[in-house]
Amino acid sequence: MTESGTSTPPLPHAVRIAGTGSYLPERIMTNQDLERLVETSDEWITSRTGIRERRIAREDEFTSHMASEAARAALAQAGITGSDIDLIIVATITPDTLTPATACYVQQQIGALKAVAFDVSAACSGFLYAMELARHSVGAGAFRNALIIGAEKLSAFVDWSDRNTCVLFGDGAGAAVLVPSTNGGGRILSSQLGTDGAQAELLNIPGGGSACPVGALGAAGTAEKSATLTMQGREVFKHAVNAMRKAAAEGIAAAGLTIQDIDLLIPHQANLRIIDAIVERLDFSREDVFINLDKYGNTSAAAVAIALDEAHREGRIQRGDRILLVAFGAGLTWASAVIEW
Repeated sequence: MTESGTSTPPLPHAVRIAGTGSYLPERIMTNQDLERLVETSDEWITSRTGIRERRIAREDEFTSHMASEAARAALAQAGITGSDIDLIIVATITPDTLTPATACYVQQQIGALKAVAFDVSAACSGFLYAMELARHSVGAGAFRNALIIGAEKLSAFVDWSDRNTCVLFGDGAGAAVLVPSTNGGGRILSSQLGTDGAQAELLNIPGGGSACPVGALGAAGTAEKSATLTMQGREVFKHAVNAMRKAAAEGIAAAGLTIQDIDLLIPHQANLRIIDAIVERLDFSREDVFINLDKYGNTSAAAVAIALDEAHREGRIQRGDRILLVAFGAGLTWASAVIEW
């Protein structure tokens, strides 16, 4: 297996998270609701994934709308406005449009008209990819601050007749504001990013890009399902556990810490079995793991961002705590970040 990964060198200036925010659509789709759509059951879904319900966006509620709501919450907590933001990075695989970037719509919606804005596509690892890009941009002094967002409307790309995938995914957005750290006010200690493009077809949306354009799909009369999520579940599970364990261990070591120094683990919220396997391999305490996938399912790039905000607002994170974030997604991609709050 060919793979790549990177650990980045120290920056001139430390960077911290000044505020977090999240947004979930109002509509709740339970496992019982799915029983009426496909041949499945609450017991089957819960026992295999740990998911009980997920949020589904309205038809007229796009990825940019959810991203902007999460951004407003993060900005309010940071005590700044959209007009103060220099850089916006939106992590998503479900953009409003192929072009322009969803970040451009967010810039407009939150009034951040001075900000440089662009998207990153790294699936479930996207928020941590965005965090690393923003950390270096702010830490090097290129920008005064950055707004990073993970946002997805996965319900628009789910095959609702495929019981192996439709039970897994939900919609939502999470955000964070990054600023220079002063007077010992917390900092991002380390980050690890990795990719294995040789496994790209294990989890993808094959239709809709230049290799299989939307127009070509219609002209050929092929099923719209080409533009829906496909996944080889067993292989993804195996790679996810190995990659996330490796990224977590390397991130902790790069921060000069041990697993005993970590106060809270926030893993990608994809499957409870994956989380349990990682916790076991890291020899980490289960009560120090933040889990909310039972309420939201897998929201891809938004998952870690939403969990970080919820943990923060629920008081699970205190000043000085050391937090480990770790994610894995299509690409295949993986990432970790160690943060001193």
